[in-house]
Amino acid sequence: MSELTSTRIRTTAAKLGLPHLAEALNQYVQRADEAKMGYLDLLDLVLSEALAVRDDRRFRNGLRLSKLPHHKTLEDYDFSFQPELDPRKVKDLATLSFVEDKANVALLGPPGVGKTHIAVALGVAACRAGYSIYFTSLDDVRHLKAAEDQGRLISKLTSYLRPSVLVVDEVGYQPLERAEANLVFQVISKRYEKGSIILTSNKTFGEWGQVFGDEVLATAILDRLLHHCEVVPFNGNSYRLKNRLQAIERDTDVA
Repeated sequence: MSELTSTRIRTTAAKLGLPHLAEALNQYVQRADEAKMGYLDLLDLVLSEALAVRDDRRFRNGLRLSKLPHHKTLEDYDFSFQPELDPRKVKDLATLSFVEDKANVALLGPPGVGKTHIAVALGVAACRAGYSIYFTSLDDVRHLKAAEDQGRLISKLTSYLRPSVLVVDEVGYQPLERAEANLVFQVISKRYEKGSIILTSNKTFGEWGQVFGDEVLATAILDRLLHHCEVVPFNGNSYRLKNRLQAIERDTDVA
């Protein structure tokens, strides 16, 4: 390939928004020569590589916008420490059929058992599959009332309604006032059958009346949330407590 042709291809690739193709052109040509590729095989290689680079860029950008607190995956989760949790059920969720169905996932259990880890891992999987993700906590959603008072309610609501998957962490750690709970109901109601919610809670559904300050409102929220929902209970011990005890034991052994 002449230098003139090489330069022209690089220029065209840059204009098409394919900087990786421009940078790796000589590598592709060398691989094609070594493998004695035909023209169509070479074209398939180039397009496949360009698509992979674009998907990786989209994935990394999606993770940045998602506000996920970390990027742990299911492979990082120690299922052996939660023997009552069926790994197959969680891995079935990772197929993301619930996202396609615009259904929800509720992860329930005491603090420290890995609910947030699983929620984040499902978010990462959804992001890799091309879905938009947004991570928040119920404590942050309760600030909708402040946004309403400041005339920013529509903008704030949009951040919860736009993504394909909304991850709501720590439902139940702090009770909500009635006005705050009403706005949370709006989020749940507007997302109903339009987008998925993954939530974690340390409260049973029977205790949600205390969380939202009103049994009738809690029932209305649960009615929409649980209509299409996979509930995953966590009944094991705390990871954080386990790690803390192990650290104490190590310190004791050293001493």
